[in-house]
Amino acid sequence: MSLLPLLQARIAADGPLRLDQYMAECLLHPRFGYYTTRDPLGAAGDFTTAPEISQMFGELIGLALAQVWLDQGRAPRVTLAELGPGRGTLMTDALRATRGVPGFHAALDVVLVEVSPALRAAQARAVPVARWLDDPRDLPDDQPLFLIANEFFDALPIRQFHRIAGDMWAETVVGLGDMGLRAGLAPPAPQPLLAHRLTDTRAGDIVEICPAALPVMAQITRRIASNGGAAIVIDYGGGPSLGDTFQALHRHAPVNPFAAPGTADLTAHVDFTALAQAARATMSVSQITPQGVFLERLGITQRAQALARRLSGAALQSHIAAHRRLTHPDEMGSLFKVLGLTPQGAAPLPGLLL
Repeated sequence: MSLLPLLQARIAADGPLRLDQYMAECLLHPRFGYYTTRDPLGAAGDFTTAPEISQMFGELIGLALAQVWLDQGRAPRVTLAELGPGRGTLMTDALRATRGVPGFHAALDVVLVEVSPALRAAQARAVPVARWLDDPRDLPDDQPLFLIANEFFDALPIRQFHRIAGDMWAETVVGLGDMGLRAGLAPPAPQPLLAHRLTDTRAGDIVEICPAALPVMAQITRRIASNGGAAIVIDYGGGPSLGDTFQALHRHAPVNPFAAPGTADLTAHVDFTALAQAARATMSVSQITPQGVFLERLGITQRAQALARRLSGAALQSHIAAHRRLTHPDEMGSLFKVLGLTPQGAAPLPGLLL
């Protein structure tokens, strides 16, 4: 049994699925969902995230958040949370790097927001001090929140629209094909959600929206605006959304996202412009900054040089390659962006500008 016949039966009975509905089933189905059935990370998985490339990534993020904690008055109790924390590698590196910050660890309530049983097991081994939540809505709202979201928003289900003419848009849907599933278009209709995109798009353009992203941002910003703290969002994308960015990865290579539902990672570029606009009413929002620029401002090259002094041979070459992969414009340095949130009137996060 697999997810494919279940989706085929649902579509046959109820009609084509919107793309966000299809993504949600593929990623989170309780029996056959991609994230609910496997550890997708690393060489043996389907993709590799920045924390898995080098310890420097998590170290610098941890130190940046610790500095904000110092700047905001050293609150005696805070939540340090990560959304979609993978194997717990980033949090492990962040905690190790901040052990020398007086009082910081004693103040921490470490929370990991994760739905995957397989990844929770890995996180429990890596971060035994953590506790787990299923949903950002369950984050504590009575103390400062210091939050990391690295490659979290790109996996939230999207809706995708093709502009036809005037104010008419045709939505991407998933229906039945001769050999399985295929993408198609729903009949054109006005889309009030896209009224603000009529001036910067034309017929033939594709716009993607993420219905789940803004409610998550609302949960984060409400807590930080009320209690203090900060949030760092790191993902691939930019904005505003334009073009088809929906993709599937299996064993580190692109695959047909409709061929074997539940067996590949499904993602889309994050619209950082939309995230920033959603937060700006109540938060100080940083400039959208390339990951490479952010890490260089935090001192990644100096950290890389310090680590390199203890390495040689293949280990040194791997370390040099990791630094390049994280920072170089031709690799993750430009494609991935960083957005920082702090309370209004507070100093920005280290490495970011308002």
